Amino acid sequence: MFRQGCSAFRVITPNIDEEAAMMEDVGMQDVHFNEEVLMELLEECADGLWKAERYELISDIYRLIIPIYEQRRDFEKLAHLYDTLHRAYTKVMEVMHSGKRLLGTFFRVAFFGQGFFEDEDGKEYIYKEPKFTPLSEISQRLLKLYSDKFGQENVKMIQDSGRVNPKDLEAKFAYIQVTHVTPYLEEKELEERRTDFERSHNIRRFVFETPFTGSGKRHGGVDEQCKRRTVLTTTHCFPYVKKRIAVMYQHHTDLSPIEVAIDEMSSKVAELKALCAAAEVDMIRLQLKLQGSISVQVNAGPLAYARAFLDDACAKKYPDNKVKQLKEVFRQFVEACGQALGVNERLIKEDQHEYHDEMKASYRDLARELSLIMHEQISTVENGTKSSLSDSLHIFNAISGTPSGSALHSLPSSASSV
Repeated sequence: MFRQGCSAFRVITPNIDEEAAMMEDVGMQDVHFNEEVLMELLEECADGLWKAERYELISDIYRLIIPIYEQRRDFEKLAHLYDTLHRAYTKVMEVMHSGKRLLGTFFRVAFFGQGFFEDEDGKEYIYKEPKFTPLSEISQRLLKLYSDKFGQENVKMIQDSGRVNPKDLEAKFAYIQVTHVTPYLEEKELEERRTDFERSHNIRRFVFETPFTGSGKRHGGVDEQCKRRTVLTTTHCFPYVKKRIAVMYQHHTDLSPIEVAIDEMSSKVAELKALCAAAEVDMIRLQLKLQGSISVQVNAGPLAYARAFLDDACAKKYPDNKVKQLKEVFRQFVEACGQALGVNERLIKEDQHEYHDEMKASYRDLARELSLIMHEQISTVENGTKSSLSDSLHIFNAISGTPSGSALHSLPSSASSV
């Protein structure tokens, strides 16, 4: 009747391999299971996917059902299925345009305390919570759950996300550490998983970052701020039949201060590009992101990174390839800011033109400052095209003794004076 078995559902979830490996339940022999029951269960599954807002998967279920109804010449059922598919794809377009579908929030939860958690002591899990669940909500819920179990006076929450040394903990308490994590995908996976849904479905790797400095403090100046990136891998993929999955192993990567700058600036570029490429531009987010990016007064902003790592006196302290990489990211950043300003100018209302002109002036100031720091002409993007900043080039020439702009343009894009 249905020879593919469990493997037919692997396109929906790789967790199905676990089901296929299970021994057949002897009790199932007493259940009358036929083609009609299978059809009912598959349609029930499709209804569940609709309620879970996972519209993209409904077609995978219907591909199993449609051939059977076609063989039966059940055109009424087929019409119903294709109508549902039409509505499902319409829903996909709606949520992709609005960006308002939330497929869950993830947290790493670690337990410490042999006397309380026994076999669970030192174990980590990834919890999947509905839609947008704040860290405070799941922390309070777990605190109440285990306080009711062990006694309120015996349970403590670990407030930071850093590494925990069990030797530093008191044996008389049960400790719970909760950390917000996000799905982790490598560059190749990001290219293959192009939609938000694909990047939130069938995921088993998660990431969180912990700031630290060489002096032992959590936070410091941009030239001493490091961060540890931790990638966790779970035993199964989300979504799963359980709301938590055990962490199988973890990998740590420490980023040096200049690598933190490269990472942070690359994220800013990606965020600006994503905001500009959205079908429905979120103007509030776009303007907030722009304002924080182009203001030359923001000490902790992009210019702080440029001054700390690209200024002549500082750049010599860092690896040449990292300095060149950061310079390239800054070029991309200026271009992304220009494109974002173009989108803003196209969509703003009449009463916001003065505000836009102020941002435009700040953008030009930013490019001039970067031109001086990087010893090259940083071109702004205005009205969709790059334009040279003659003033900054003039200042650069005066300082460096460069005879003309043509000499500057002849440098390759990766060239730098450090």
